[in-house]
Amino acid sequence: MVDASYVPPRVWAWENENGGQFGGINRPTAGARFEKALPVGKHPFQLYSLATPNGVKVTILFEELLELGIKEAEYDAFLIEIMEGEQFGSGFVDVNPNSKIPAMVDRSSGGEIPVFESGAILLYLAEKFDAFIPAEPAKRAQCLSWLFWQMGSGPFLGGGFGHFYAYAPEKYQYPIDRFSMEVKRQLDVLNQHLEKNTFMCGDEYTIADIAIWPWYGALVDGKLYGAAEFLQVDSYEHVVRWSSQIGLRKAVQRGRMVNRTSGEPFEQLRNRHDASDFELRTQDKLETSE
Repeated sequence: MVDASYVPPRVWAWENENGGQFGGINRPTAGARFEKALPVGKHPFQLYSLATPNGVKVTILFEELLELGIKEAEYDAFLIEIMEGEQFGSGFVDVNPNSKIPAMVDRSSGGEIPVFESGAILLYLAEKFDAFIPAEPAKRAQCLSWLFWQMGSGPFLGGGFGHFYAYAPEKYQYPIDRFSMEVKRQLDVLNQHLEKNTFMCGDEYTIADIAIWPWYGALVDGKLYGAAEFLQVDSYEHVVRWSSQIGLRKAVQRGRMVNRTSGEPFEQLRNRHDASDFELRTQDKLETSE
Protein backbone atom coordinates (compact mmCIF):
# COMPACT_ATOMS: atom_id res chain seq x y z
CA MET A 1 0.00 0.00 0.00
CA VAL A 2 1.42 3.38 -1.01
CA ASP A 3 1.15 6.14 1.56
CA ALA A 4 -1.17 8.88 0.26
CA SER A 5 0.94 11.42 2.12
CA TYR A 6 4.05 10.46 0.15
CA VAL A 7 6.69 13.20 -0.05
CA PRO A 8 9.33 12.83 -2.79
CA PRO A 9 12.88 12.42 -1.46
CA ARG A 10 15.63 14.85 -2.46
CA VAL A 11 17.07 12.18 -4.80
CA TRP A 12 14.89 9.56 -6.43
CA ALA A 13 16.03 5.92 -6.22
CA TRP A 14 14.71 3.09 -8.38
CA GLU A 15 13.19 0.03 -6.73
CA ASN A 16 13.58 -3.22 -8.67
CA GLU A 17 9.86 -3.94 -8.56
CA ASN A 18 7.45 -1.05 -8.32
CA GLY A 19 4.34 -3.00 -9.23
CA GLY A 20 1.91 -2.70 -12.08
CA GLN A 21 1.56 -4.81 -15.20
CA PHE A 22 4.85 -3.60 -16.66
CA GLY A 23 6.79 -3.39 -13.40
CA GLY A 24 8.90 -6.43 -14.21
CA ILE A 25 10.39 -5.05 -17.42
CA ASN A 26 10.69 -1.31 -16.83
CA ARG A 27 14.03 0.15 -15.78
CA PRO A 28 15.43 3.70 -15.70
CA THR A 29 18.23 2.76 -18.10
CA ALA A 30 18.47 2.19 -21.85
CA GLY A 31 20.44 -0.21 -24.04
CA ALA A 32 20.54 -3.91 -24.83
CA ARG A 33 20.17 -6.39 -21.99
CA PHE A 34 21.19 -9.47 -23.98
CA GLU A 35 22.58 -10.46 -27.36
CA LYS A 36 20.02 -11.52 -29.93
CA ALA A 37 19.96 -10.90 -33.67
CA LEU A 38 16.69 -10.01 -35.34
CA PRO A 39 15.21 -12.41 -37.91
CA VAL A 40 15.11 -11.22 -41.51
CA GLY A 41 12.52 -12.24 -44.09
CA LYS A 42 12.39 -12.01 -47.86
CA HIS A 43 10.54 -8.74 -48.40
CA PRO A 44 11.75 -5.14 -48.82
CA PHE A 45 10.45 -4.10 -45.40
CA GLN A 46 11.08 -5.80 -42.09
CA LEU A 47 8.72 -4.89 -39.26
CA TYR A 48 9.31 -5.85 -35.63
CA SER A 49 6.19 -5.19 -33.64
CA LEU A 50 3.21 -6.19 -31.52
CA ALA A 51 -0.47 -5.37 -32.13
CA THR A 52 -0.70 -2.59 -29.60
CA PRO A 53 -2.34 0.60 -30.89
CA ASN A 54 1.06 1.92 -31.97
CA GLY A 55 1.96 -1.32 -33.70
CA VAL A 56 -1.40 -1.59 -35.47
CA LYS A 57 -0.88 1.81 -37.10
CA VAL A 58 1.98 0.48 -39.19
CA THR A 59 0.48 -2.85 -40.21
CA ILE A 60 -2.70 -1.07 -41.30
CA LEU A 61 -0.68 1.26 -43.52
CA PHE A 62 1.25 -1.63 -45.07
CA GLU A 63 -2.00 -3.44 -45.82
CA GLU A 64 -3.56 -0.26 -47.24
CA LEU A 65 -0.56 0.21 -49.55
CA LEU A 66 -0.83 -3.39 -50.72
CA GLU A 67 -4.58 -2.92 -51.21
CA LEU A 68 -3.71 -0.15 -53.67
CA GLY A 69 -1.62 -2.64 -55.64
CA ILE A 70 1.75 -1.27 -54.51
CA LYS A 71 3.70 -4.53 -54.52
CA GLU A 72 6.90 -2.76 -53.48
CA ALA A 73 5.33 -2.35 -50.03
CA GLU A 74 5.48 -6.08 -49.25
CA TYR A 75 6.68 -6.72 -45.74
CA ASP A 76 7.62 -9.31 -43.16
CA ALA A 77 6.19 -8.69 -39.70
CA PHE A 78 7.90 -10.43 -36.78
CA LEU A 79 6.24 -10.60 -33.39
CA ILE A 80 8.10 -8.91 -30.54
CA GLU A 81 6.86 -10.14 -27.14
CA ILE A 82 7.34 -7.02 -25.06
CA MET A 83 6.22 -8.63 -21.79
CA GLU A 84 9.09 -11.08 -22.23
CA GLY A 85 11.53 -8.24 -22.87
CA GLU A 86 12.36 -9.11 -26.48
CA GLN A 87 12.62 -5.40 -27.29
CA PHE A 88 15.80 -5.30 -25.22
CA GLY A 89 17.72 -7.68 -27.46
CA SER A 90 20.80 -6.23 -29.13
CA GLY A 91 19.37 -6.53 -32.64
CA PHE A 92 16.19 -4.68 -31.75
CA VAL A 93 18.09 -1.97 -29.87
CA ASP A 94 20.27 -1.44 -32.96
CA VAL A 95 17.10 -0.57 -34.89
CA ASN A 96 15.40 1.35 -32.09
CA PRO A 97 17.63 2.60 -29.24
CA ASN A 98 14.43 3.46 -27.35
CA SER A 99 13.41 -0.23 -27.13
CA LYS A 100 9.79 0.36 -28.06
CA ILE A 101 7.69 -1.23 -30.78
CA PRO A 102 7.18 -0.74 -33.66
CA ALA A 103 10.57 -0.70 -35.36
CA MET A 104 11.16 -1.10 -39.08
CA VAL A 105 14.04 -1.65 -41.47
CA ASP A 106 13.77 -0.59 -45.11
CA ARG A 107 15.96 -2.86 -47.27
CA SER A 108 14.34 -1.87 -50.58
CA SER A 109 17.36 0.02 -51.93
CA GLY A 110 20.05 -2.52 -51.16
CA GLY A 111 21.14 -1.03 -47.84
CA GLU A 112 19.34 -0.89 -44.52
CA ILE A 113 17.46 2.15 -43.25
CA PRO A 114 16.12 1.76 -39.70
CA VAL A 115 13.02 3.77 -38.75
CA PHE A 116 11.41 3.88 -35.33
CA GLU A 117 8.47 5.69 -33.69
CA SER A 118 5.11 4.85 -35.23
CA GLY A 119 4.46 8.36 -36.52
CA ALA A 120 7.85 8.50 -38.20
CA ILE A 121 7.23 5.13 -39.87
CA LEU A 122 3.83 6.26 -41.16
CA LEU A 123 5.29 9.46 -42.57
CA TYR A 124 8.27 7.63 -44.08
CA LEU A 125 6.12 5.09 -45.89
CA ALA A 126 3.51 7.63 -47.01
CA GLU A 127 6.20 9.83 -48.53
CA LYS A 128 8.08 6.92 -50.06
CA PHE A 129 5.00 5.64 -51.88
CA ASP A 130 3.21 8.99 -52.27
CA ALA A 131 0.05 7.56 -50.77
CA PHE A 132 -2.29 8.43 -47.89
CA ILE A 133 -0.74 11.87 -47.55
CA PRO A 134 -2.18 14.89 -49.37
CA ALA A 135 -0.15 16.64 -52.04
CA GLU A 136 -1.88 20.01 -51.74
CA PRO A 137 0.04 22.13 -49.19
CA ALA A 138 -2.88 23.14 -46.96
CA LYS A 139 -4.26 19.59 -46.82
CA ARG A 140 -0.79 18.20 -46.19
CA ALA A 141 -0.30 20.61 -43.30
CA GLN A 142 -3.65 19.53 -41.88
CA CYS A 143 -2.68 15.87 -42.19
CA LEU A 144 0.65 16.38 -40.45
CA SER A 145 -0.97 18.49 -37.73
CA TRP A 146 -3.40 15.71 -36.87
CA LEU A 147 -0.67 13.07 -37.14
CA PHE A 148 1.44 14.89 -34.59
CA TRP A 149 -1.63 15.68 -32.50
CA GLN A 150 -2.01 11.95 -32.02
CA MET A 151 1.66 11.45 -31.21
CA GLY A 152 1.44 14.18 -28.57
CA SER A 153 -2.00 13.25 -27.21
CA GLY A 154 -1.69 9.47 -27.18
CA PRO A 155 0.57 9.29 -24.12
CA PHE A 156 -2.13 10.97 -22.03
CA LEU A 157 -4.52 8.21 -23.09
CA GLY A 158 -2.10 5.28 -22.85
CA GLY A 159 0.58 6.10 -20.31
CA GLY A 160 -1.72 8.38 -18.37
CA PHE A 161 -5.32 7.20 -18.28
CA GLY A 162 -4.64 3.61 -19.34
CA HIS A 163 -1.88 3.13 -16.80
CA PHE A 164 -3.72 4.48 -13.77
CA TYR A 165 -7.15 3.10 -14.72
CA ALA A 166 -6.11 -0.37 -15.89
CA TYR A 167 -2.51 -1.24 -15.04
CA ALA A 168 -1.37 0.49 -11.84
CA PRO A 169 -1.19 -1.75 -8.74
CA GLU A 170 -3.44 0.61 -6.79
CA LYS A 171 -6.37 2.81 -7.84
CA TYR A 172 -5.96 6.50 -6.99
CA GLN A 173 -8.65 9.05 -7.68
CA TYR A 174 -6.46 12.03 -8.46
CA PRO A 175 -4.53 10.61 -11.48
CA ILE A 176 -7.61 8.79 -12.79
CA ASP A 177 -9.67 11.98 -12.58
CA ARG A 178 -6.87 14.04 -14.11
CA PHE A 179 -6.33 11.81 -17.12
CA SER A 180 -10.03 11.01 -17.57
CA MET A 181 -10.67 14.73 -17.93
CA GLU A 182 -7.93 15.03 -20.54
CA VAL A 183 -9.03 11.98 -22.53
CA LYS A 184 -12.62 13.25 -22.63
CA ARG A 185 -11.34 16.63 -23.77
CA GLN A 186 -9.41 14.90 -26.57
CA LEU A 187 -12.51 12.94 -27.58
CA ASP A 188 -14.42 16.20 -27.71
CA VAL A 189 -11.72 17.72 -29.94
CA LEU A 190 -12.14 14.80 -32.34
CA ASN A 191 -15.93 14.82 -32.10
CA GLN A 192 -16.23 18.49 -32.98
CA HIS A 193 -13.82 18.10 -35.90
CA LEU A 194 -15.49 14.96 -37.26
CA GLU A 195 -18.92 16.59 -37.08
CA LYS A 196 -17.79 18.63 -40.08
CA ASN A 197 -15.37 16.17 -41.73
CA THR A 198 -15.72 12.61 -42.99
CA PHE A 199 -12.09 11.90 -42.10
CA MET A 200 -9.42 13.86 -40.27
CA CYS A 201 -8.52 15.66 -43.52
CA GLY A 202 -11.93 16.33 -44.95
CA ASP A 203 -13.02 13.66 -47.41
CA GLU A 204 -9.52 12.16 -47.76
CA TYR A 205 -8.46 9.12 -45.73
CA THR A 206 -4.83 9.64 -44.68
CA ILE A 207 -2.11 8.57 -42.29
CA ALA A 208 -3.74 10.93 -39.77
CA ASP A 209 -6.74 8.59 -39.60
CA ILE A 210 -4.46 5.56 -39.55
CA ALA A 211 -2.57 7.00 -36.58
CA ILE A 212 -5.61 8.06 -34.56
CA TRP A 213 -7.96 5.12 -35.18
CA PRO A 214 -6.07 2.35 -33.26
CA TRP A 215 -6.19 4.50 -30.13
CA TYR A 216 -9.39 6.53 -30.18
CA GLY A 217 -11.34 4.25 -32.48
CA ALA A 218 -10.59 1.32 -30.21
CA LEU A 219 -11.63 3.43 -27.22
CA VAL A 220 -15.06 4.35 -28.60
CA ASP A 221 -15.52 0.80 -29.88
CA GLY A 222 -15.15 -0.46 -26.32
CA LYS A 223 -11.89 -2.32 -27.02
CA LEU A 224 -9.49 -0.31 -24.88
CA TYR A 225 -9.01 -0.60 -21.11
CA GLY A 226 -12.64 -1.70 -20.56
CA ALA A 227 -13.39 1.98 -20.14
CA ALA A 228 -16.24 2.59 -22.59
CA GLU A 229 -18.95 3.01 -19.95
CA PHE A 230 -16.66 4.87 -17.56
CA LEU A 231 -15.84 7.50 -20.21
CA GLN A 232 -19.33 7.48 -21.79
CA VAL A 233 -17.79 7.02 -25.21
CA ASP A 234 -21.18 6.60 -26.93
CA SER A 235 -21.78 10.30 -26.43
CA TYR A 236 -19.06 11.11 -29.00
CA GLU A 237 -21.31 10.18 -31.90
CA HIS A 238 -19.14 11.56 -34.70
CA VAL A 239 -16.07 9.72 -33.44
CA VAL A 240 -18.16 6.54 -33.25
CA ARG A 241 -19.34 7.04 -36.86
CA TRP A 242 -15.80 7.69 -38.09
CA SER A 243 -14.41 4.69 -36.23
CA SER A 244 -17.08 2.37 -37.59
CA GLN A 245 -16.44 3.58 -41.12
CA ILE A 246 -12.70 2.92 -40.88
CA GLY A 247 -13.23 -0.43 -39.22
CA LEU A 248 -15.07 -1.69 -42.30
CA ARG A 249 -12.00 -1.29 -44.51
CA LYS A 250 -10.53 -4.66 -45.53
CA ALA A 251 -6.96 -3.44 -45.11
CA VAL A 252 -7.75 -2.23 -41.60
CA GLN A 253 -9.25 -5.58 -40.70
CA ARG A 254 -6.14 -7.35 -41.92
CA GLY A 255 -3.74 -4.88 -40.37
CA ARG A 256 -5.17 -5.23 -36.89
CA MET A 257 -4.61 -9.02 -37.04
CA VAL A 258 -0.87 -8.82 -37.65
CA ASN A 259 1.36 -9.51 -34.62
CA ARG A 260 -1.76 -9.96 -32.48
CA THR A 261 -1.55 -12.29 -29.47
CA SER A 262 -4.93 -11.59 -27.86
CA GLY A 263 -8.55 -12.08 -28.82
CA GLU A 264 -9.94 -14.98 -30.80
CA PRO A 265 -7.31 -17.24 -32.42
CA PHE A 266 -8.75 -16.56 -35.89
CA GLU A 267 -7.95 -12.86 -35.32
CA GLN A 268 -4.30 -13.54 -34.61
CA LEU A 269 -1.64 -13.60 -37.30
CA ARG A 270 1.36 -13.53 -35.03
CA ASN A 271 3.96 -13.39 -37.82
CA ARG A 272 3.14 -12.20 -41.31
CA HIS A 273 5.29 -13.09 -44.35
CA ASP A 274 2.81 -13.41 -47.21
CA ALA A 275 -0.68 -12.24 -48.12
CA SER A 276 -1.85 -15.85 -47.99
CA ASP A 277 -0.96 -16.01 -44.29
CA PHE A 278 -4.30 -14.38 -43.44
CA GLU A 279 -6.01 -17.48 -44.83
CA LEU A 280 -3.49 -20.15 -43.93
CA ARG A 281 -1.49 -19.18 -40.84
CA THR A 282 -3.81 -17.52 -38.34
CA GLN A 283 -3.41 -18.93 -34.85
CA ASP A 284 -6.52 -21.11 -35.00
CA LYS A 285 -5.17 -22.91 -38.07
CA LEU A 286 -1.70 -23.33 -36.60
CA GLU A 287 -3.16 -24.80 -33.40
CA THR A 288 -5.34 -27.19 -35.40
CA SER A 289 -2.37 -28.45 -37.40
CA GLU A 290 -0.24 -29.18 -34.34
